[in-house]
Amino acid sequence: MASERFTVGDLTAVVGDNAAAGEHRAGYNGLWSLTHRTEPTNLFVPAVAGFNLEHIFDGQTLDPPDQNTLFFEPRNAPMRLRRLSDRAAELHQPPTPTFHLESWTRFTFVEPDAIDITFRCKAHQHVFRRGYIGLFWASYINAPDDKSLYFRSPTGWAQHCTPAHNALSTVRHAADAFDATFADGHRDCLYKSLSPLRFREPFFYGLFRGHVLMVMFDRTAGIRFAHSPSGGGFNKEADTSNPAWDFQLLVPKYDVMTEYGFRARVVYRERCSRAAVVAEYEKWRASLAGK
Repeated sequence: MASERFTVGDLTAVVGDNAAAGEHRAGYNGLWSLTHRTEPTNLFVPAVAGFNLEHIFDGQTLDPPDQNTLFFEPRNAPMRLRRLSDRAAELHQPPTPTFHLESWTRFTFVEPDAIDITFRCKAHQHVFRRGYIGLFWASYINAPDDKSLYFRSPTGWAQHCTPAHNALSTVRHAADAFDATFADGHRDCLYKSLSPLRFREPFFYGLFRGHVLMVMFDRTAGIRFAHSPSGGGFNKEADTSNPAWDFQLLVPKYDVMTEYGFRARVVYRERCSRAAVVAEYEKWRASLAGK
């Protein structure tokens, strides 16, 4: 199936692969839509998606001029969706044509307002020419009044709203010392452009109408946040751009046929205090102890 619909607790979501369906455009996998019981408007730009596996990169391998097939290889390579239960689905992408990376993304809905996400990947060949695996996910947000991401930096709460696409986009962890190198002449992109900001714990949140979206991870190693003020295009009715609230996984050294990945939780609920956001993150991280 190209997509599956889930209603669990306060959330209703559509999980889908790279297929087109109605107004949904081809090449946008992940969460095709996400609504809350008290907010019927799709959090994500309806034609695209959230938690969209968008890029595989190595800092070296590029498309010919004026082409994007390789740049967006996860969007263009075959992908299959499988419904596992009334509250879970999994996307599987066989080894991709250029990077030969296989991946699995499992979405599990947790009452009342959470989605647990498990990502696994495996390189089938030694083709990452600068020695590291880079992966990038995008969430295109549907014309929020506040386009910012919020997270805790080493010195306190930080607000990240970039001035333009591909400008100061990527936020690394405070202890992230990995230098992801790029070939001379590599195209501009979000994962290449670094912000001076650093995050402390691996979670961020953003605001949408009367609700808050929280995205949290089970690790800091390899995780980076990214932002674009306009990555999701323009909303004519709202007369504003659609920001992208993104993240990355970098594997500095890899072996073929070895799994790498992470666990994440998305929480979408009515607006709350920052203390409540932190409590959500700490409660989830504590629940992972020993797992």
